[in-house]
Amino acid sequence: MRKQFDCNKPKNKKDDFKRLVKICGFGVPDLGRALASMRNDFTMIVEDSIQPYIAEKTSKLNEVKFYTLPFPKSELEALGPTSIEMKVTLSYFIEPNPSSRGRSHHSYRSHGLRFDIKTPAEDANHFKGRVTKAVQEEGQQYKNEESDKWWAIGVQGRTKGSVHTDIWHGSAAELAGCNVLAVYPVSGWWKSHKDKNAVNSIANFSLLISIKTSADIDLMTPTEILIQNKVKTSISNRI
Repeated sequence: MRKQFDCNKPKNKKDDFKRLVKICGFGVPDLGRALASMRNDFTMIVEDSIQPYIAEKTSKLNEVKFYTLPFPKSELEALGPTSIEMKVTLSYFIEPNPSSRGRSHHSYRSHGLRFDIKTPAEDANHFKGRVTKAVQEEGQQYKNEESDKWWAIGVQGRTKGSVHTDIWHGSAAELAGCNVLAVYPVSGWWKSHKDKNAVNSIANFSLLISIKTSADIDLMTPTEILIQNKVKTSISNRI
């Protein structure tokens, strides 16, 4: 399948990968692999909720959630240029508006969510400001070329439906600096609804971050230790 869609090259074009995913998906689900964690191959799961909109004088986007990911920084930096893969999936359920079907996805879905991750050399405060500004400038196309170069599909290509998946490829040293992730809202019909109960609705979501490397190193144990030490993993920012 990769060969058929020209995705078997060292550097695949994003359009080719988008066509592959559109027709073939991301492969056959394997429950055993999804539930298992090995020393150099594991998945972190976040179950959380967000209030996408708020009714004040007018309805507007409400908050961004930032997560500090418990990456074992020293272990990753020690691997240096070793190739590593991170797969991120954001999943949530929408409340459809059947009367708006065919008009626009903004009026059909109750709400939309997106994710983004700090680039390796980016300051955490800069990243938070960049994402918050992008949400405030609602309606403008948000695209970060610097961030896109590590992703197989990219910021604009992974936004279809309500399950968003993308694969990050880079060096272990680069991944060590990508330890802040944001989940933020985009427009949906909840925001334009006259009922304030709808505007102020809470949306649940699941976030899965998988790390995979062929290097013979234990990344799982130091990650578990960071989690057990109650690393601060979530900050909610009002817009």
